[in-house]
Amino acid sequence: MREIFNNVFEENEKILTINLAPGFSVYGEELVKIESKEYRVWDPYRSKISAAIKNGLKNFPIREDSKILYLGAANGTTVSHVSDVAKNGVVYAVEVAFRPMRDLIEKVAKKRTNVIPILADARKPFSYCYLVENVDLIYADVAQPDQTDIVYNNAVAYLKSGGIVCVAIKASSIDSTKDPHLVVDEEIKKMVKNGFELIERLDLEPFDKAHEMVVCRWK
Repeated sequence: MREIFNNVFEENEKILTINLAPGFSVYGEELVKIESKEYRVWDPYRSKISAAIKNGLKNFPIREDSKILYLGAANGTTVSHVSDVAKNGVVYAVEVAFRPMRDLIEKVAKKRTNVIPILADARKPFSYCYLVENVDLIYADVAQPDQTDIVYNNAVAYLKSGGIVCVAIKASSIDSTKDPHLVVDEEIKKMVKNGFELIERLDLEPFDKAHEMVVCRWK
């Protein structure tokens, strides 16, 4: 067992987080007891952050007390692990669809007081301004053609100066006719033009096809 990032561990080639809700799994993940602590296996085929870690991510921006705006929370698979890592912070989990939001509430937020579920459209960041404070990190997994604009508008509204954005870019959601790496190149250029500084980009194959994780710092 070794700690590879803050509150993120590796054991027998598996990525693990300490379970903030002992005894409960979120998506059927394996629970592992090691030296009286319960860990959850962070499946890289179910979570793009775990995939990025498996592929050699160097800049992991989540700290124990991080305030995080998570766009595209879905049913909470990755949110739950982010919650484990930022155990003394807060995760504002934005999801537009009702059904996955119901799962997010029932399986994640009810057992994790640091997760704030928000049923809203990430394209309208000021619609949840009464719930969200300034954050250290925006994580976006929205798989939309305008996802770069979505990230920028949320950064303007909520991201602290010098804060970090992690964007899981699905190239085929933007332009399925082009080479995926060229699509990501173009999205990064847009981000740089909008005031972001590129820190790292990482291909997520074989865990996610035509996806890259892009990490940037806000102006």
